[in-house]
Amino acid sequence: INLLLFILLYSYFSYAMSSSVFPSSCQLQGQFHLNIMHKSGDVILGGLFPVHFFSSVPDLSFTSQPQQPSCHGFYVQGFRQAQTMAFAVDEINNNSNLLPNVTVGYTLYDNCAELRIGFRGALSLASGQEEQIILHNTCVGKPPVLAIVGETSSTRSIAISSVLGLYRVPMVSYFATCSCLTDRQKYPSFFRTIPSDAFQVRAMIQILKHFGWTWAGLLITDDDYGLHAARSLQSELSLSGEGCLAYVEVLPWDKDTDELRRIVDVMKKSTARVVIAFVHLSHMINLIEEVAKQNVTGLQWLASEGWTATGAVLQTPELMPYLGGTLGIAIRRGEIPGLREFLLKTRPDLHHNNNYGNSMVRFWEFTFQCRFSPAPPGWMEGGGALCTGQEDLENVNTKFLDVSNLRPEYNVYKAVYALAYALDDMLQCKPRRGPFSGHSCGTLQSLEPWQLLYYLERVNFSTPFGDQVSFDENGDVVPIYDVMNWLWLPDGSTKVQNVGEVKRSTFKDEEIILDEDKIFWNFQSKKPVRSVCSESCPPGTHMVRKKGEPKCCFDCIPCSEGKVTNKSNSLECTSCPEDFWSNPQSDQCVPKKTEFLSYLEPLGICLTAASLLGTFICTVILGIFIYHRRTPIVRANNSELSFQLLLSLKLCFLCSLLFIGRPRMWTCQLRHAAFGISFVLCVSCILVKTIVVLAVFKASKPGGGTSLKWFGVTQQRGTVLCLTSIQAAICTTWLVSSSPTPYKNTQYQNDKIVYECTVGSTVGFAVLLGYIGILAVLSFLIAFLARNLPDSFNEAKLITFSMLIFCAVWVAFVPVYISSPGNYADAVEVFAILASSFGLLITLFGPKCYIILMRPEINTKKALMGRGAES
Repeated sequence: INLLLFILLYSYFSYAMSSSVFPSSCQLQGQFHLNIMHKSGDVILGGLFPVHFFSSVPDLSFTSQPQQPSCHGFYVQGFRQAQTMAFAVDEINNNSNLLPNVTVGYTLYDNCAELRIGFRGALSLASGQEEQIILHNTCVGKPPVLAIVGETSSTRSIAISSVLGLYRVPMVSYFATCSCLTDRQKYPSFFRTIPSDAFQVRAMIQILKHFGWTWAGLLITDDDYGLHAARSLQSELSLSGEGCLAYVEVLPWDKDTDELRRIVDVMKKSTARVVIAFVHLSHMINLIEEVAKQNVTGLQWLASEGWTATGAVLQTPELMPYLGGTLGIAIRRGEIPGLREFLLKTRPDLHHNNNYGNSMVRFWEFTFQCRFSPAPPGWMEGGGALCTGQEDLENVNTKFLDVSNLRPEYNVYKAVYALAYALDDMLQCKPRRGPFSGHSCGTLQSLEPWQLLYYLERVNFSTPFGDQVSFDENGDVVPIYDVMNWLWLPDGSTKVQNVGEVKRSTFKDEEIILDEDKIFWNFQSKKPVRSVCSESCPPGTHMVRKKGEPKCCFDCIPCSEGKVTNKSNSLECTSCPEDFWSNPQSDQCVPKKTEFLSYLEPLGICLTAASLLGTFICTVILGIFIYHRRTPIVRANNSELSFQLLLSLKLCFLCSLLFIGRPRMWTCQLRHAAFGISFVLCVSCILVKTIVVLAVFKASKPGGGTSLKWFGVTQQRGTVLCLTSIQAAICTTWLVSSSPTPYKNTQYQNDKIVYECTVGSTVGFAVLLGYIGILAVLSFLIAFLARNLPDSFNEAKLITFSMLIFCAVWVAFVPVYISSPGNYADAVEVFAILASSFGLLITLFGPKCYIILMRPEINTKKALMGRGAES
């Protein structure tokens, strides 16, 4: 573009550089003679419109004056756009509330859809067409245009606005959409009444998102319009993560059959069922012909505004099987009251041989398929008709009068009014309150384009159709697009219908409104096509991108245990909180199963029943002993110790209940303390009983009477209390220094919480058990030594046997306890408590109860002592 600008500027000013310099005047070296529409006024607005499709521009040799270009291929819509600007100017001049006492004129050029012609036209508008300008303090002569309405092409707009911006001449485009034009550093005077491609791209992404299309192909043209759209679309898709492009293909400018065939092959082989086409209508015509030739069906086309609403040439019975159901972005449709009546007044000017007349003549000849005289050679011989100029436009079927679908024309209308309102705001400036230097205002006599630019940036008005028009800091209008759908009717006819809109919401996010019931889908299912590279990963799985492919192509990998995804297409699985675990589907975290020795489970019920049974038996035996407390077998070896032993056994049975149920702080602290003290009390009583048996035997021998004196009832009580106090001190120290606490153990099974009590201090627990073990071993040894003492009922034998059972149980307990997981460790400890308690209870009190209840005849002192003497 920079090289082309240089060539154009060089050609335009070449003659000025070669001519002599006039010190007091500027001499115009050449005029731009092309189709023109002109109307005089106090201020002049310029316009550039594609009245013709094609042009013949001679090559620039740089050795002779370039020839004037010629144009052909009349474009009705472009001519109607130019007429719309003329209508808007006339409407403004007839409006007493807008620019009163000011007549607005216009000068409109045909750019012939050619960059060089459009550029020369813009420079001619900016510099004026006066043959000579006399230079005094001010320039005298016809003033140049105040602003320009145009261009249609982004490429032409870039070229022209880069020059006009140097002089701050406002340019308001009605069709240039390239997002690159928002750069205010490069294009400070550029505005547009059509949304930027940046918004169009986001609008398309909203459509893709709405229908779940994450996998699409992209076709673009090899110009600023297509290339910038491709970059913007790829960038937006990457940022939003809403989809990926399966391919990006650039359509050739000419009808390159081989290249078009290759592109269609790519489309056919791709798994993408949605095709986005940021192309011009001419490119689309060439492409769809190849699509039809290869019979590529099943595609959902997503059209840009470049061909959505202007593609009537594509809406034929031959092509609609492939293009039916097309969704597209279209320029906002508007209504312009009075425009049709204005267009009906169009008449050729046969009395003036000027460019304006030529433009009108060409329109008239094109519309009525006739020729004004003198007709071209052979025209009349071929059956052609002569134009009279009196033909009636009402009697001919022409798109020129179709005002039901005004889109670019509506943007032209808004552009003219934006300039008019900006000029009106400027002329209403109060002296000494203006925005320019020294608080000055712009005046009609000394009006400068840069002054209008200031007000144009701040213009804000509403059209009769109800649309608000204002420009943001980049010169872009408030964006809104219509969503169109190509409907293929049963009778073979076609219709382009509005099915929704995309607009900028209050919070500057794109908002899409679609009437899905109206949308025609060109598929057998009559539903939207499915276009994804990979199906969505269901909850419970996460995406793993396929190597070397876009991010929309992935595999779904199940989450590992303990991790979940509760939504589709998750990038990674999240770990469940500490007390939760994944369900079998891995789509949500559920509370972990809790495990502890419960009163409600069979094992807990059995142990509880055993504990209560032992307590009950102790209570019964205690009642029996109290009832028979005066009998010799109860009074033997200090009956008080027997009662203490029964009470301690009862405590042993009851303390086992502390190991059942969900661990709490108080149960954890109390269970081992109660267990340790209860068993020490029990074993202390047994130890004292054993010592008493030994002391009684020694007292029965000559000279042994002092044995009982030194170990009487008081000493027995004191010994039990002293030995128990030591255990109490051990427990107190343990609880104070490192108390047992409840603990949620997840090491055994990840999906389960095992509630248990940590011992806190292993040393403290070991000392507690060791102390019990020492007393038990000591009792066993003393009882073993006294087992053969003569007596009819020698209690030492029973103590020996009970201590043997006690020690065996607790020796077996240690390894089993260490190796038992979770609540089974508590069950082992309860079982050891109950087993040792039942062992003591049965071995120590079973024989006595048998004698008391079943053999009362031997429960006498004489019987017990006599049998001992005999033995």
